Amino acid sequence: MVAQFGQQALLSILSHLVFIAITFWALQALRFEKLIKPNRVFQARLLYVLLTIAIGSVVSQFFLDYLLWSQQLPMMFQ
Repeated sequence: MVAQFGQQALLSILSHLVFIAITFWALQALRFEKLIKPNRVFQARLLYVLLTIAIGSVVSQFFLDYLLWSQQLPMMFQ
């Protein structure tokens, strides 16, 4: 039981990191410099990082929830 929690924690960490990296890569296709005021480079980068973390975490949580629900579904038919 404890080992299962450890595996689930490791899967969650890896999932979040992977989806944050994918989101970072995908957001590079947008031109944020058109929306940012001049001479606000640090704030723009911080916004970029926070947006990446927020979107990546939400998408990761969706896939982790979907995985959990798909594992629990067979229990309905027992």
